[in-house]
Amino acid sequence: MINLTIAGGVAEVVLDAPAKLNSLDEAALGELSDAYDDAAAAASRGDVRVLLLRGEGRAFCAGRDISGVVPADDDVLGYLGGKVQPLLQKMAAFPVPTFAAAQGASLGVGLGLLLATDVVYVAENAKIGSPFANLGATLDSGGHWYFTERLGMHRTLDLVYTAELMSGADAVRSGMFSRAFPAEELLPRTREIVGRVAEGATGAFVASKELVAQIRDRRLGLWESMEAENKAQAQLCSSEDYAEGFKAFQEKRKPAFTGR
Repeated sequence: MINLTIAGGVAEVVLDAPAKLNSLDEAALGELSDAYDDAAAAASRGDVRVLLLRGEGRAFCAGRDISGVVPADDDVLGYLGGKVQPLLQKMAAFPVPTFAAAQGASLGVGLGLLLATDVVYVAENAKIGSPFANLGATLDSGGHWYFTERLGMHRTLDLVYTAELMSGADAVRSGMFSRAFPAEELLPRTREIVGRVAEGATGAFVASKELVAQIRDRRLGLWESMEAENKAQAQLCSSEDYAEGFKAFQEKRKPAFTGR
């Protein structure tokens, strides 16, 4: 159910099981992990400079495929800790910028896929939240941390207890994701932006990605973060793109970055 295409410096990973709202069982998680491995290998060759994740049909990803799950036999830790978390960590560490375009439902593991992506654009009518109160289960895939970080304790528990869903537009207004577009504009607008990023200074983007991850995970203060920025800039100044950027500025032309 996972498709990968590579063209023009862009790896596009597609969840392609619209009949089941792109919900993911263990086999699909393995396919998705393999797609990211293949895209990362292409990135190491310079063939991929940005990745786009999206879902076919009316939903991005409705979460775990529980259609065949027998609760008494369910290996929850094996699925979440053994399959989902390693995949999300792999996605977050992807070696070039990553984007996601999410329409419809983004729930559970589907929400986790978004949280592991650098930049997320959503349809204005997307559905984001924690419907698990109706299953006797709880929010997973990093949702508690992310909701509390973005929305605060009270709003997080309100969403958990009531199982109400936020619209994509509300999620963006709340600072959860980057931009919301009308549903029919989501994919073309995202592809346009991704195409521009694929022509950018990939090394500089990756440096910023790593700096932001350090600020998030290590809770760097202002001066620690500034020191890390200084070191990153010093490393970039020997790159071809750094030299090209300065030269283009001085010559008053558009830079032609190569990702090197």
